[in-house]
Amino acid sequence: MAEKKLSGSPKSEPVYLTIGFIRRPHGVTGEAIMDLHTDFPERIKAGRKVYLGEGHEAATLGSVRPHGDGMLVRIRGCETPEAVGRYRNHWVYVKTTEVPPLPEGRHYKYELIGLSVVDDAGSPLGILHEILETGANDVYVIKNEAGKEILLPAIPAVILETDMEARLMKVHLLDGLIEDREK
Repeated sequence: MAEKKLSGSPKSEPVYLTIGFIRRPHGVTGEAIMDLHTDFPERIKAGRKVYLGEGHEAATLGSVRPHGDGMLVRIRGCETPEAVGRYRNHWVYVKTTEVPPLPEGRHYKYELIGLSVVDDAGSPLGILHEILETGANDVYVIKNEAGKEILLPAIPAVILETDMEARLMKVHLLDGLIEDREK
């Protein structure tokens, strides 16, 4: 039986989670404004190892402090606005191997990608292919073998059960909320 290829990084490459986005330098001491893209901002602390940009350049946070809806961060070795300016508009990542496990019943989004999805009668709908972040709730993009997509809101009335061991998600299809997305 051939092994199915799931989306994401090959087994030899680390998987990265986005935790922030560096906007621009702030002040004269090498701080930068960082938007938060994590549910756990309390885990972003001085001394935390992070990876910057698409090349995942390793760096260490020198200082971290709240600033509006985001944070002011200093990257060790960047003591001037010009030095930290090279990271302007860069995503900030952490490795999945460096994050603590979530409480029982909760999962990181990357862990859900590739789950087989069935309706509450057990009929297969496809594979969870993508998660769209919206203002109200996430939307799961389910793709079947023919390439058709179903969009499901990630709400308790729709997502009935997630079995990570079986790599299976059971959902309830609500009338009027299901939309096919054409390619």
